[in-house]
Amino acid sequence: MAESLKTFFDASIVRRIATMLRGAHPTLPERRFIAEATEGLHALELMDRARHIMRAMHRALPQDFEHAARILESSLGPSLEHTEGHGMSVFLYLPHVLYVAEHGLAHFEPAMRLQHALTQRFTAEFCIRPYLEHHPRETLARLRQWASDKSVHVRRLVSEGTRPRLPWAPRLRAFQEDPRPVLELLELLKDDPELYVRRSVANNLNDIGKDHPELLVATCERWSTGASPERQWIIRHALRSAVKRGEPRALALLGFEGPATLEVTATFHPRRVRVGESVQVRLQVTNASQERQKAVVDLAVHFVKANGAARPKVFKGRTVDLEPGASTTLEKTVSLADLTTRQHYPGDHRVDALVNGVASPLGAFTVATAART
Repeated sequence: MAESLKTFFDASIVRRIATMLRGAHPTLPERRFIAEATEGLHALELMDRARHIMRAMHRALPQDFEHAARILESSLGPSLEHTEGHGMSVFLYLPHVLYVAEHGLAHFEPAMRLQHALTQRFTAEFCIRPYLEHHPRETLARLRQWASDKSVHVRRLVSEGTRPRLPWAPRLRAFQEDPRPVLELLELLKDDPELYVRRSVANNLNDIGKDHPELLVATCERWSTGASPERQWIIRHALRSAVKRGEPRALALLGFEGPATLEVTATFHPRRVRVGESVQVRLQVTNASQERQKAVVDLAVHFVKANGAARPKVFKGRTVDLEPGASTTLEKTVSLADLTTRQHYPGDHRVDALVNGVASPLGAFTVATAART
């Protein structure tokens, strides 16, 4: 994804931005902007390309931020009508987002107006975060207003921009320590009519639960009273990491109280692989008891690290509901391809089944070093 996005920011995108800016600001030094924005662009990575274009934009625009913000807002294309399926086209506005994050902090009102407009074309979840850090009271007050905005994109920003652990963004440490201001905003959005917003609410709650598991469950317990099916979906999605961690209160809230009496066995194909290959893990889950058994069955793979130690990663399985004597199968493909977020090392990789959060060993597969080419 990062590679395709990186190449998206090329000379043609720079020229497109220049045309948009010139339409709103006829005296834009267009040739200079294009020359500066494209110089050395091909050698840069994704965010560095966007930041490089942003800096050329800053030099080309009036140095008065309020004037520049009006130009940027006037240059924007139409707002998004839908919430999905935009692909990479909306990343056109990433340099604009970086601009308001870096240059607007001393100009709260024009910066808020620009972010309100940008999030309806791309997203302002990254540029709102510096304002939450430097102007928390004013920004939270504005987000409370935006929680009832007619635009679904603005309402989603209220939740997505305040996620304490938003991926690809610096953490909001103050909200990791005290998430109550965020929860006040989520209360306003928990019954939003759009799944796009409700999914963000659930992801925000899941973030909060990684630092405050008891507060997460308490919030979900409170929300479950008289909950609509849509809010029940939020609760299930928000508790997904807590379920993987086997937290009893979270499991009980979802109807999985106590250990289930299930027999789980596994086969590995192949049992020995090289780094870069994959293993098919097939679980056979059987209810050998005399009572119906309902449980969450997940899979934990203990990946070997560079120092020889192992750390488990939990893969989501599914809910099983088995009558006495019944059985079912679950399959999971475990990739050993190296990623930017995870490197793989040779050794025996233990595998556990997690049944309502209780681990039971299933065996292991062996990973060898990658074949030489």
